Amino acid sequence: MANFSKSQVPQFSVEVYQNEFLPEGGREVNAIVTVTSTGGGTTGGIPLADAAPGYGAGQGPGAAVVLMVDCSGSMDYPPTKMRNARDATAAAIDTLREGTRFAVVAGTHVAKDVYPGNGGLAVADARTKAQAKEALRKLSAGGGTAIGTWLRLADRLLNSADVSIRHGILLTDGRNEHESAEDLRAALDSCAGRFTCDARGVGTDWEVKEVTGIAAALLGTADIVADPSGLAADFTVMMENAMGKEVADVALRLWTPVGVEIRFVKQVAPTVADLTARRTEANARAGDYPTGSWGDESRDYHVCVLVPEAGIGQEMLAARVSLILPDPSGAGTPQTLSQGLVRAVWTDDMVASTSINPQVAHYTGQAELAQVIQQGLDARKSGDFDGATAKLGRAVQLASASGNQDTAKLLSKVVDVVDAATGTVRLKAKVAEADEMTLETRSTKTVRVKK
Repeated sequence: MANFSKSQVPQFSVEVYQNEFLPEGGREVNAIVTVTSTGGGTTGGIPLADAAPGYGAGQGPGAAVVLMVDCSGSMDYPPTKMRNARDATAAAIDTLREGTRFAVVAGTHVAKDVYPGNGGLAVADARTKAQAKEALRKLSAGGGTAIGTWLRLADRLLNSADVSIRHGILLTDGRNEHESAEDLRAALDSCAGRFTCDARGVGTDWEVKEVTGIAAALLGTADIVADPSGLAADFTVMMENAMGKEVADVALRLWTPVGVEIRFVKQVAPTVADLTARRTEANARAGDYPTGSWGDESRDYHVCVLVPEAGIGQEMLAARVSLILPDPSGAGTPQTLSQGLVRAVWTDDMVASTSINPQVAHYTGQAELAQVIQQGLDARKSGDFDGATAKLGRAVQLASASGNQDTAKLLSKVVDVVDAATGTVRLKAKVAEADEMTLETRSTKTVRVKK
């Protein structure tokens, strides 16, 4: 492991927003937990000597990236698509920081390590970047699509190096037709927790739920690049974000006392992602929820628990939320980076107990917004136009009320808005496939609450 003694990892903070007051007999406690990391690699962070051993900055030998490029036959239609994919991958390679380990995988019905081609990773410098871009020029389209095999090869390559940040970037233009859904799911289960992955669909012939499912399972981002000419700019931003990651495998640990039940744990900003089923037990009273890699950024989580009934005037600690950094060797004690408390207080003050915390109300609406968009689009595809109108009308209402202007604009390409405040809409008779897919792909993107 390289010496990172002069680098720093981010300083984490946890803030809890909630209305802790419950009426007599009340049991449900909701809290928004804002996690912020600052100062990684610059100033204000924790010196690595004081952090868990083995964690370096996202730059240099502490990071590895594998770029997976779809080279199936459909990438030749139109012929410019393959050229745009090569140009985009070259732009991403140019964005790599010196010293980052990297590889390029060509994906068809099989996966091929096209650079460096030796079953391992190259170290980014001027020479290896030029070699990788030369290898890209030889990529051509032909064959099928089996994304699970691409991911498994990326996993083997990434884990051939002793680094802390492992990241994949995956581009596809088609459906995963040359392996079963079970094969892809098994590959995702195998790779989960081993590396993060951003996934992009180019054009309009790919399956939204496949691409978003890959990103969700591997704690990355998903998006559509409907026009292949936009790939280079998108890949550059993706790689810049990957290079900004400073620490991996941070877990949100939720401790609850005896008698408290966990209803759900969700990330609610910058996107909605349900983490409830991804819990791993830490001890008898605590469980860990994966959050992936962090740079300088802030995210919000919604924690909902059920507490035992108690009398007026009683109070209790409903949950303790901690940010945990594991010892990479697996042998030492995990480091607690920061923590916050979720409380429950029973009162007969009706004003206090019925007030909804603004952060909780906002993100409850954002989670519903993501859900009704998906339900509305599914109803539209199945021919249930009344159901689609109702769901998408509710989506317009929620987007308007919360100030989610980006989602409101996407919705306006699928429905004619009669009255946003009441959610009165009409389905458009004709909708461009790219517009519908963009709305579906970005449906989980949220806006932060105005504080």
